[in-house]
Amino acid sequence: MKRRTILKGIAAGAMTSGLGLPALAKGVKVKIGYVRPETGPLAGFTGADDFVLSNFANSSTAMGLDIEIITRDSQSSPSRAGDVAAELIIDEEVSMMIVGGAPETNNPVATICESEGVPCISTLSPWQAYFIARQANPADPSTWKPFDYGFHFFWGLEDVVGVFTKMWQKLDTNKKVGFLFANDADGLAWADPNNGLPPVMNQLGYDIVDLGRHKVLNDDFTNFVNAFKQQDVDVVTGTMIPPDFITFWNQAQQQGYKPKMATVGKGLLYPQDVAAVGPAAHNLSCEVWWAPSFPFSSSLNGMSAADYAASFTDATGRPWTQVLGFVHALLEVAADTVKRAGDPTDPDSLTEAVAATNLDTIVGNVAWPGASAPPFAAPNVTRTPVAGGQWRVGDDGSLDLVIVENSDHPMIPKAGDIEPLN
Repeated sequence: MKRRTILKGIAAGAMTSGLGLPALAKGVKVKIGYVRPETGPLAGFTGADDFVLSNFANSSTAMGLDIEIITRDSQSSPSRAGDVAAELIIDEEVSMMIVGGAPETNNPVATICESEGVPCISTLSPWQAYFIARQANPADPSTWKPFDYGFHFFWGLEDVVGVFTKMWQKLDTNKKVGFLFANDADGLAWADPNNGLPPVMNQLGYDIVDLGRHKVLNDDFTNFVNAFKQQDVDVVTGTMIPPDFITFWNQAQQQGYKPKMATVGKGLLYPQDVAAVGPAAHNLSCEVWWAPSFPFSSSLNGMSAADYAASFTDATGRPWTQVLGFVHALLEVAADTVKRAGDPTDPDSLTEAVAATNLDTIVGNVAWPGASAPPFAAPNVTRTPVAGGQWRVGDDGSLDLVIVENSDHPMIPKAGDIEPLN
């Protein structure tokens, strides 16, 4: 029997005995599971977790909430992510799940939660990779159905393709773009010929050089480098884990391939990953979904994005990272849900509360149904702002992610102009 079936039976017995569910919840700690890639190639997604979780414990106590966050390491493995999600639900009896670590972590966790009837709040992957990739038939929109227990906030591929192409249009290029997309949920979503980047890029007149999806943890990108070099590709784009991008970029440098732009998601998001590229990282570009300059504040502690980033650096001695804002926002939404739920220990009550969320967070407004999401996905998806940035390497080797494209969200201030790699 599913755990949810057992819980419903207990709840029904309580109601007939006159206790009622609210009475069951009194004095009971609210357990929330958090699956994250602490180790493996996606570990950059958890680079701010210790700081965020420690601060959340203080904030939730101050708010009078008794919340326990129980974490599990997915080890950057989709199969393990599903396994530990099941452990949290069955063994730890969590009432709600949060997750934010790319589709490899998010999707298996959300799928387990859907089957067990436990609400799951997720972020840090394009909504298409979350919603469409989990459908029974991703290729047939007529079959897509909303989920009952899944709630996701992040930007979509329509947002990031706008950011990427607007950065490229500011440079004089031959409009040839080489694809570097992995054979994973992220790569398949980004490169999808109907719902990914290709339709918009074709409309804007870009020629795509696509050799197909590369394997994850690939140790040889020679065929990609040679093809891009032979076809005079000016722009390289994709979404790949940091080790794969480092391998590609090193091989490109060794073989004398020098595009004018390289704009890559996932692999170029975090300072520790970009630092591994060395001086050749100068002017590499990526999407920016959170930065200290974003004009938003926390609903938990009232701190602005700038103040929160500064507090992270003061406490850890490390530069801010984009996940800092979104992991904090995950906990903001979780705490807000617990406050509003009729019975914060009952997954169905929590699900109703999540579905009615309308909260201003440190990453912007999070609300379901998502007003800016397509109607078929709105019950499960809400979109957040995204800008474009380039990494600038200082003479001392320091890194600075400079926002150079903000056309779609002018309230996010620019800090520089786009520059070519060469």
